[in-house]
Amino acid sequence: MSEYRNRAVVLKQRPQGEIQQGDLALEDRPVRPPNEGEVVAQILWLSLDPYMRPRMNDAKGYMDPIGIDEPIVGESVARVVESRSDALKVGDLVTCYSGWQEYVTFPADAPMVYRIQERPNVPLQAYLGVAGMPGRTGYCGLIYVGKPKAGETVVVSAASGPVGTVVGQTAKSEGCRVVGVAGGPDKCHYVVDELGFDACVDYKAGNLEAALKAACPDGIDIYFENVGGAVTRAVAPLLNAGARVPICGYVSAYNATDMASVETPFHVLKALDPVPEHRFFLVTEWQDRHQEITDILASRVASGNLNYRETVAEGLENAVEAFKGMLKGKNFGKQLVHIAD
Repeated sequence: MSEYRNRAVVLKQRPQGEIQQGDLALEDRPVRPPNEGEVVAQILWLSLDPYMRPRMNDAKGYMDPIGIDEPIVGESVARVVESRSDALKVGDLVTCYSGWQEYVTFPADAPMVYRIQERPNVPLQAYLGVAGMPGRTGYCGLIYVGKPKAGETVVVSAASGPVGTVVGQTAKSEGCRVVGVAGGPDKCHYVVDELGFDACVDYKAGNLEAALKAACPDGIDIYFENVGGAVTRAVAPLLNAGARVPICGYVSAYNATDMASVETPFHVLKALDPVPEHRFFLVTEWQDRHQEITDILASRVASGNLNYRETVAEGLENAVEAFKGMLKGKNFGKQLVHIAD
């Protein structure tokens, strides 16, 4: 396997708050030869997502922590370069959870490995964004947890990101009034002018509560939670009777040094009277519909009915800085790392 020079970003120590020098390292790693039924794949595109940060902590959450000296977890688009399986052949394109590295060896029948059905006008990296896990997360959380009805007001935080992008455009297609929350005038203009939201509130402008109230004169029926913190507190008093709150995550807290002391969306919502319907959800709850929903989203991308933005870092060596920036909202749209063509 010497023809494959593999590099991986591995966890060297658990970050205390924001990621610091020495927490993660780029190392040469061998590529394991494939056993019978396995393949070797080259990573072309790597997805960077907020959920990766809590998994660097030594705390049991909804997913196991990353082990010390293990590659950072992550989904990728990869091309099979060696195969000892009838299920996947050399040249096949897949999405898989390779982690942050340039090559990976895995069983062809491993869970969460899906062959990509290429189609015109759908770039490969879209299968990591609006037609991938973030897109399915937004679609499933809105449709199956939020249960939108025409005429309702839907608010989504992190509106310009891949999850919020799909939530908002899907809610519009369901006949809802859609209000985004995003950071900065550029993102807010994009959300309204290009994604077609009815309004977007800039949480950095200093008048969050008043701006949100003005944008939601009839209150809020569905709040799709991505960030937590001040946005949740501003949304809470505007929630109508019968409101639903799908909780995807709360990225504002992910760099906290003491998660036990963090005010989560659950604290805010449970203090309301009445308490709105709310729950944390994972996209894997609808894993049996993976291909169906991927096809819906990819078709919307292909037809131009699902717009999106991307921020691309070139090379695995730039993944850590891109990830740190993403956690602070420096990216515009889906954060990706381009590794190979």
